[in-house]
Amino acid sequence: MLKIYHVKGTRAIRVIWLCEELGVPYEVEVVSFSPDFRQSAEWRAKNPTGKVPAMDDGDFTMFESGAMVDYVLEKYGDGRLVGEPGSQTSALIRQWSWFSEATFARPLGEIVNHRRIAPKDGEVEFVIEDSKERGRICLAAIEDVVKNADYLVDNTFSVADIMNGYTLILAETFGVLDDDFPATQAYFARLGERPGFQVATAAG
Repeated sequence: MLKIYHVKGTRAIRVIWLCEELGVPYEVEVVSFSPDFRQSAEWRAKNPTGKVPAMDDGDFTMFESGAMVDYVLEKYGDGRLVGEPGSQTSALIRQWSWFSEATFARPLGEIVNHRRIAPKDGEVEFVIEDSKERGRICLAAIEDVVKNADYLVDNTFSVADIMNGYTLILAETFGVLDDDFPATQAYFARLGERPGFQVATAAG
């Protein structure tokens, strides 16, 4: 059985949600988010950067949520949620999946990091605003699709929606997903109605 190491609100949500959608058995082990634990040799053996999540499949361990999602799909997905290999649908699902982390999550992560290291006098507020603006550009790209469709690719739920669903959690948390993006808000609400989303976001 898969074991997913998780802290509430982290990217393990993607993997838990995927397992729920596929009906893949898994267990969640909640770990500490304290610096002492994440810097420990025990945890660095699971995730060498000290981040969360990680996942075991028997004696095989891996980290990086997107790679974990790919692994679960390839081993247990039976072709579900990814499109026909070599098709344009499959290519677009991969495109939007990569977008979720490489493009969309990046400026949102910078908001967290700059707030964490910011001096008390707020010298980096312009950096945070720039990060928010880059996040809004990504939201506009999603808005352009979901104003005419329920989901990102072929109007059909796929792993691309799971990947971006987590990043939309971040966007909402940081106040970037606002009323300027009504179709995306409605899309996010649709994702939130899925039982797998609800289980994953409650976990931990």
